[in-house]
Amino acid sequence: MERLKNAGFYKLKFFITPQEFKSLLALFEQKQAQFIRSNHAQTKYDYNQVYEAYSRFYQFYAAAEKENREGGHPYFVYSISFALEQEQSGFFVRNEAVSFPYLGQWAEDELPFIMLSLPKGFQINLEDEKGKYYIYEDIREHQPLTYTFYDEVASEIKKMTKLLRFSVPGVDAMQEQKPSVRVSQRAVNELKDSWIFNKYSLVMNTK
Repeated sequence: MERLKNAGFYKLKFFITPQEFKSLLALFEQKQAQFIRSNHAQTKYDYNQVYEAYSRFYQFYAAAEKENREGGHPYFVYSISFALEQEQSGFFVRNEAVSFPYLGQWAEDELPFIMLSLPKGFQINLEDEKGKYYIYEDIREHQPLTYTFYDEVASEIKKMTKLLRFSVPGVDAMQEQKPSVRVSQRAVNELKDSWIFNKYSLVMNTK
């Protein structure tokens, strides 16, 4: 079995509407997945709470006017655990953002996205003459059901999205940005009229 020197992650970056996100939650509900906040208490959240949290995150960026919030923008960060037959596994989901230049410098705001990730490596604990150590082996071999489920979720996201393409004002001309983020048509329609697009005179190129 292949040993992985640097395990890394399978990653998918996307931005979809809350209603579209609800269809993804249905896939996790079928697997009886648990959404857990990565804090000391390991707080668990039900599907309604997760949906409401995503809605707040999405609406903050899709709104025509920026909401004044203490503490900055809303966050969306969870570990997702589930059991598939004998496999105890999970994904990780968190909000991140796309930086972009604006008139020769970096804009103070960023465009949002959600990143879904799954470790490529399965940790194997071994022991040698120097003591215990661990290596990584391909998760597709050790947890095929987990990888298949990740692929199913990723495929559903890809079906409803296209790559995000937008242009920003440069010193002499508009400059197209090509982040590896996927966006749905409904989200495109709302983002192009959002406060962040208006503030920086951004032009949506995703059709």
